[in-house]
Amino acid sequence: MGCCQSCFTKPSSSSDDKYRVHGNDHDHQPTTGAASPAANGGVPTFTEFSLADLKAATNNFSSDFIVSESGEKAPNVVYKGRLGNNNSSSDRRWIVVKKFTKVAWPDPKQFVDEAWGVGKLRNKRLANLIGYCCDGDERLLVAEYMPNDTLAKHLFHWENQTIEWALRLRVALYMAEALNYCSAEGRPLYHDLNAYRVLFDENGDPRLSCFGLMKNSRDGKSYSTNLAYTPPEYLKNGRVTPESVIFSFGTVLLDLLSGKHIPPSHALDMIRAKNLLFLMDSHLEGNFSTEEATVVFDLASRCLQYEPRERPSTKDIVETLSPLQNKSDVPSYVMLGISKQEQAPPTPQHPLSPMGDACSRMDLTAIHQILVMMHYKDDEGTNELSFQEWTQQMRDMLEARKRGDVAFRDKDFKAAIDCYSQFIDVGTMVSPTVFARRSLCYLLCDQPDAALRDGMQAQCVYSDWSTAFYMQSVALAKLNMHNDAADMLNEASTLEEKRQRKAS
Repeated sequence: MGCCQSCFTKPSSSSDDKYRVHGNDHDHQPTTGAASPAANGGVPTFTEFSLADLKAATNNFSSDFIVSESGEKAPNVVYKGRLGNNNSSSDRRWIVVKKFTKVAWPDPKQFVDEAWGVGKLRNKRLANLIGYCCDGDERLLVAEYMPNDTLAKHLFHWENQTIEWALRLRVALYMAEALNYCSAEGRPLYHDLNAYRVLFDENGDPRLSCFGLMKNSRDGKSYSTNLAYTPPEYLKNGRVTPESVIFSFGTVLLDLLSGKHIPPSHALDMIRAKNLLFLMDSHLEGNFSTEEATVVFDLASRCLQYEPRERPSTKDIVETLSPLQNKSDVPSYVMLGISKQEQAPPTPQHPLSPMGDACSRMDLTAIHQILVMMHYKDDEGTNELSFQEWTQQMRDMLEARKRGDVAFRDKDFKAAIDCYSQFIDVGTMVSPTVFARRSLCYLLCDQPDAALRDGMQAQCVYSDWSTAFYMQSVALAKLNMHNDAADMLNEASTLEEKRQRKAS
């Protein structure tokens, strides 16, 4: 993802200050601006974001950034995005933004109260809530981004390998520890607990989504799963209780055992018949401990009891699952069959081209030579103009570009900026090459902010153009955002390699 989604102005506070929470539940006001890392494992403090921040992070809530959508009863959309901060590259991070419909939370204070209650939680077993936005009719939540999909994806829709038994036991324990922590912190209710709520982080460790800790709507009654998997007491009174969460946890244990989403009533029939082997996931091919599976089998049965009072507590569940853990020395990402992901790779992961090498060395003279030699070969197909536009406007505009090209070649960079700006300002024709050339001119005139904007504009015109990313990389390095510069350099190298493979 390029810099046009990741670098923007410092967040400003919401104008709707009257809805900031005061009162006994909150000891302090929310901070405003980009979230800063906290001492607790790098998780940022809970933050109030402006709507402009979140629009910038998600490319104006582009459909290309949607990672999930849900339900008619509690409709909402979750977007992936990336935060940025002009002051420190360490504050950039991937996020997810949950966008509610306008009618879901008509009372803004109630929404902020609920967000603050969840935002106080911080635990390594949670995909933590890091902020919110309450602006006019907009109700948005911001949480840590988990890059390695959901339990449902790895359990039900896997392509290369199923989840091995030891990792399934780890998922069950980590979920239980998350719920036990939330219960101890006074947040025992979890809405719609299922395999889609379990997310895998950059280390492949399972975490429980914080979104389930929020009410799904203003009355907290919405439950989006199939009624066949809903706690029986919910069907009676329409409300989630702590015991309802345990029932839902039991359905996830069934998922882990079977590799399928089985209605609890059907599973209970198999449990009563002691038909463990029939319930177990055939894709495990027998690679599991029957003794361990029996313990999980029995635990699921206890969680799925019809009477809520007969179900175990979260503490009981943790104590039951803890002794089953094995392969404690094997990282989760190894068992999941993925590569460990880094937030910002320090060095490019692909061989560098001459352009990439010049950018990595910050050799502006070499970059200039390459851009001169490239001419406009990468601009093909970026413009489709009518005959009228050609006859009336093109001559003067192309003349301005030609003067800019001469000045660029002759290293008169201030004159080149003026001429290229004339070409760009007309707006009839767009040229990623002109933006790249003007970006270099700005760098040579010690204007890295303007250079970065032009690199971003070049990417907007030609989204997969490696040169646009390379120019952003140099500008970011000039702004002392070195991790971000390395990130851009690696993306540029990746795009260049893909293009070469297609051409070969």
